[in-house]
Amino acid sequence: MFWLKRRRRRLLRMTPLPASWLEIIERNVPYARLLSKEDRDELGEHIQVFLDEKTFEGCGGLQITDEIRVTVAAQACLLLLHRTTDYYPTLRTVLVYPSAYAAPITESVGHGVVREGISVRSGESWRRGSVILSWDDVLHGAADIHDGHNVVLHEFAHQLDQEAGAAEGAPVLPKRSMYVAWARVLSAEYARLQKDAKFGRRTIIDKYGAVNPAEFFAVATECFFEQALQMKEQHPELYEELQLFYRQDPARYSWRSN
Repeated sequence: MFWLKRRRRRLLRMTPLPASWLEIIERNVPYARLLSKEDRDELGEHIQVFLDEKTFEGCGGLQITDEIRVTVAAQACLLLLHRTTDYYPTLRTVLVYPSAYAAPITESVGHGVVREGISVRSGESWRRGSVILSWDDVLHGAADIHDGHNVVLHEFAHQLDQEAGAAEGAPVLPKRSMYVAWARVLSAEYARLQKDAKFGRRTIIDKYGAVNPAEFFAVATECFFEQALQMKEQHPELYEELQLFYRQDPARYSWRSN
């Protein structure tokens, strides 16, 4: 029942994180050090709920530990700060491989011809059920908070996008009135990135985002949190839309990390 879930979540949020978990966050998630005390406290509340509701499974011989669970949860819950959330409602399981893993792919090459192959990946997000992550990439992405690459932020941005249905780069926004500006700004920025990729121009937004609007939203999220000052200066309208959605202003943290 909904009221039972609300009660359980409230009790979980009132439970302080164990000291061992705080040590893991301090060691593996340096971005958390930039947050205010209030935000760190809220992050801890979300972590408690997330870890109570989501199952972790090791793949490729990896044994799941608290270090893995807490490191992933702390980054996934960063996207939930200040927002009304149902904690990635369609997600049930986080699958973790020791390192990048091979996944089969099937793609159409036209004229009814289908090509099969193997893709090496660091993460995936499924609309219902699972997020898949490479533990090596989780650690590497969390360790450097300025490189604009974070596999957990990327895949959980997809989860937010998928809450609206098919991933199309348009997550559920707080107000209906926000969709017009969101569509205008993100469409223009997506087209800009496609041109930058086509002509080999340098950009702070990963050119993988030029693949489709869903990937654009995911890589823009990585950039928003990890290269906030540069995005605010070079892509001010995009930064503003993401700031309104995430209800955070990571550019103000930059002075603390210099």
